[in-house]
Amino acid sequence: MFYAAARLSPDAVAIDGPDTILSYGELAKRVDALACGLQDLDSNPQSRVGICGYNSLEHLIALLATMAAGKVWVPLNPRDSRDELDAKLDAAKPSILILDEDCEDKLTPAAPNILYGWGGGGEETDSLNGTILRHYNKSPKRVNLIAEDTQAIKFTGGSSGKPKGVLQPYRAWVTGAACMIHELGLRPPDRYLLAAPITHGTSCYVTPTLAVGGTLVLGKRTMRPTDIIEAFSEKKISTTFIPPTVIYMMLAEIGGSASFPHLKRLIYGGAPMPPEKIRETRSVFGDVVATNYGQTEAPQVVTFLSPREMVDEGLLASVGRASFLTRVEIMDPDSQKIMPAGEDGEIVLSGGLTMTGYLDMPEATAEVMHGEWLRTGDLGALDDRGYLYIKDRLRDVIISGGFNVYPSDIEAALVKHPAVNECVVFGVKDQKWGEAVHAAVVLRKGTNLSASELISFTKEAVGSVKAPKQIRILDDLPRSSVGKVVRRLVKEDALRELSNCEPLR
Repeated sequence: MFYAAARLSPDAVAIDGPDTILSYGELAKRVDALACGLQDLDSNPQSRVGICGYNSLEHLIALLATMAAGKVWVPLNPRDSRDELDAKLDAAKPSILILDEDCEDKLTPAAPNILYGWGGGGEETDSLNGTILRHYNKSPKRVNLIAEDTQAIKFTGGSSGKPKGVLQPYRAWVTGAACMIHELGLRPPDRYLLAAPITHGTSCYVTPTLAVGGTLVLGKRTMRPTDIIEAFSEKKISTTFIPPTVIYMMLAEIGGSASFPHLKRLIYGGAPMPPEKIRETRSVFGDVVATNYGQTEAPQVVTFLSPREMVDEGLLASVGRASFLTRVEIMDPDSQKIMPAGEDGEIVLSGGLTMTGYLDMPEATAEVMHGEWLRTGDLGALDDRGYLYIKDRLRDVIISGGFNVYPSDIEAALVKHPAVNECVVFGVKDQKWGEAVHAAVVLRKGTNLSASELISFTKEAVGSVKAPKQIRILDDLPRSSVGKVVRRLVKEDALRELSNCEPLR
């Protein structure tokens, strides 16, 4: 898709960055050169390349070059804790690791070959830019991959034991790009702002934007809400994807009405947005708000609700209809029969977006993949027009600020504190985060520890996004007849108390 656009319009602007404007032709040359370098480091097709970095021109080139070299991309978010990143490296075992200079202390480098990008590397031989210069004007060997070959390994968990690596095939990557082009109506004038991390949902917009001859706009490595607002105006942004949390902060910064004449699609995802917040967002940004639904096992665009549809008040609570090339149904979790419109059940899907399985986890794969269906673990319903409404999550995963937070990961981090005897983690609906991480903790006898001290401890282990926003310190936890902690009862007790006390931030 990218090479076709580069041949058609080599002089068009592919990337508009803070320091560099790069044409399609020049971007193709740099991608080719780095792909040659990756093949020199490891000539085996489908070997793995881990990329740990913030948003930058080099990060984009590294992602495209990994695919051009016929290798498997392993995205590593530098905002994750060291334990999480090390666990993912241990599971994926990349033969090449590309590191941002700011990320050297974020993980324990564990790969036979390491390239330093973004200003890192002591010698030309181990720097990303040096590799590009050495191979400039060379073309990589084309690798004959098939649709089911793995394009990426994306992890859904981290610090508690072995992480769960989703095997995303090229079929899913290409289907996702086709869906984006179809659902968003992308065209050459479109300018996409990379506001959220490339390691997450933003990556899904890279190929479709480049496929149609659009421009990827890069701002600062980590963009604040004020930076995004400024880019909307100064960079004439037409499209971007951000979690609701960031939109709320942008609304607070603007504080009233504003004008963004070039903005066509302000897409939120990763967490629900209450209807009243959708109305407020539309009142500020205009009729440009859209949303989608997906998960790591079927990324980003399982369903889509366009700005035009979002105008319908009756659809504000919906996440849209099944996207191009995707089938969505509701299944009874017990009988595994497909349910009629209006009935609640588990959301299941089939089509090109689905993963091929979990890395080295056949049992976990079998739990969610049943024949043609991928079981999402989410509870929802379809109306008679095919619009999907998510009711709840059958799994315990918490989606906070657009990031998946797994209670077992946070529980594992909490119990590392010597004063913690037992704990349980759960999600609570939150206006800012979509869902906020909460915890209930029982301390060891004879110890004394405040909730704020324990929150600070957890932030060091899992990062601020995933750390609990509030911790209740209890004498004991509610249990079943066999002594098992009942998470539901812990959450119900916490919800009863929330109306009488302010959450600890």
